[in-house]
Amino acid sequence: MALDEVAVTVQTPDGDLPLLQPTTLRLTEHRIAVIGSNGSGKSTLARLLNGLVEPSSGHVTIDGLDTVRDGPRVRRSVGFVFTNPDAQLVMPTCAEDIALSLRRTIKDKKARHARALEILAGVGLADKADTTVHALSGGQKQMLALAGVLATDPRILVADEPTTLLDLRNTRIVADRLFSLSQQLVLVTHDLDLALRCDRALVVDDARIVCDGPAADAVSFYRSLVGA
Repeated sequence: MALDEVAVTVQTPDGDLPLLQPTTLRLTEHRIAVIGSNGSGKSTLARLLNGLVEPSSGHVTIDGLDTVRDGPRVRRSVGFVFTNPDAQLVMPTCAEDIALSLRRTIKDKKARHARALEILAGVGLADKADTTVHALSGGQKQMLALAGVLATDPRILVADEPTTLLDLRNTRIVADRLFSLSQQLVLVTHDLDLALRCDRALVVDDARIVCDGPAADAVSFYRSLVGA
């Protein structure tokens, strides 16, 4: 799997503020962390990877598919998990929310419901199938949102600070699930312990990638940067 960003920049709509300075990357490692302070450009970088943000110049490709020209095909390959699961949970119950993700691949309603129950069981939510999503805990919501994305069988998963709103126990549950995946993972995070579990890390500061290397080296660089 290859994610390529070639000479990419992102500007605000009026062009006055750079959200991402000229960037060229090739992302091939299994697990890649993106770290940096709030407002540094981390989420802009992450959202470029499935076309949620379009480059102002340059291009982003996923295995040769351009995120602008081939947007729908890219989004079938690249799943995106948001910080706040409420941004993704749109159906009344847990089973219905998972079933919504399966509509493209499973046409039969009964088969779709049965598969949704299997998926819920796989993430420890078997007993929540008919529960309203609003009654779930924060950790359960995030796990449901993750399960809904994975139900579409993406080849790459981009997770934008998926544990920021969670307590320690639920952070561990969600993180362990993320790191158990066979899919390539791009993880935007403030949790440096999670970043250290990755193969590679990018440090973003003031809309630029200022460090790119093995996770331990990048985390050490970031700690020095914050300390300075």
